Amino acid sequence: MMFLEQFEQQDWDTIKANIYAKTAADVEAALHKTKRSLEDFKALISPAALPYLEQMAQLSHRLTQKRFGKTVQLYAPLYLSNECQNICTYCGFSYDNKIKRKTLTPIEIMQEAMYLKEQGFEHILLVTGEASKTVGVEYIQNAIQLLKPHFAQVSMEVQPMDQEDYETLITSGLYGVLVYQETYHKADYKIHHTKGKKSNFDYRVNTPDRLGKAGIHKIGLGVLIGLEDWRTDNFFTALHLSYLEKTYWQTRYSISFPRLRPAEGLIEPKVVMNDKELVQLICAWRIFNEEVELSMSTRENEHFRDNIIKIGITSMSAGSKTNPGGYVTDVESLEQFEIDDSRSPSEIVQMVNSKGYKPVWKDWEAFV
Repeated sequence: MMFLEQFEQQDWDTIKANIYAKTAADVEAALHKTKRSLEDFKALISPAALPYLEQMAQLSHRLTQKRFGKTVQLYAPLYLSNECQNICTYCGFSYDNKIKRKTLTPIEIMQEAMYLKEQGFEHILLVTGEASKTVGVEYIQNAIQLLKPHFAQVSMEVQPMDQEDYETLITSGLYGVLVYQETYHKADYKIHHTKGKKSNFDYRVNTPDRLGKAGIHKIGLGVLIGLEDWRTDNFFTALHLSYLEKTYWQTRYSISFPRLRPAEGLIEPKVVMNDKELVQLICAWRIFNEEVELSMSTRENEHFRDNIIKIGITSMSAGSKTNPGGYVTDVESLEQFEIDDSRSPSEIVQMVNSKGYKPVWKDWEAFV
């Protein structure tokens, strides 16, 4: 069985109505439990939970410190290419966007990487558009082999691949893969992904299964907040995570919270989530799952990122550039989306320290 089979047993509209029907009593019951179910998660992300936000934040804070201590892991994205064969309504790299395309050469990859290394990073996330001919398995494998001797962890956010491709990359040193479903609303997914391999909803939703079977160390999940109702989309993310944790129990997992950001040729969000609702969502995730890593990118502004650390976020990017060569080799190339927190890594370190937390560059050491 793969997740798609479980997913197809659910009905979006029924789930959405159930979430919005949750009451204050349901929220209070969820908060007083020691182990929460998916029904409890529905209550915690429902409108009925907003009056309980302070209580949720305090509980999320305690649970995060119990499991992760007062630490925040830092990472940086390394954009290798803006080539893409997909047409997506929300991404600056979309195939129909008439922009200058760029793919880093091996020399440029190392120049970008050494800049990040000098900033202190040990965790890097390789990012490309989805262009299998230009930045396919061989290209990604070469990049991993170039970078693995210099970094503790090399993860990637690229096009979904077959299981054997993941096995090849894991052998080369790949640590983790982020694969966002964008939205679990199947009809709207088709609206936002009109051309290219990404338009295949079923193949994408089963990607974490292929990763789990390949033996990946870590899988990152998430939806793009703004495409559909964020509460319902996050319920399906929680359903997906619960399935994966039971099926591939040796794998670690993370959840990200990307809100739709401005980019070249971008649509306006269908649903706008305010900051209070994002805090609610982050707290709900921590209360629902004490083990999952919660990650925050530079999409969010300085004030929000400064204050969310104590509530439940355990990893964040710093000094990010979302264009290939953006750190050193081609700073003017087109970015995938606009960042909101443009502080340098050293400024982020100072901020984390000022909150009484410890910035972590590397969370484990390999012994040989």
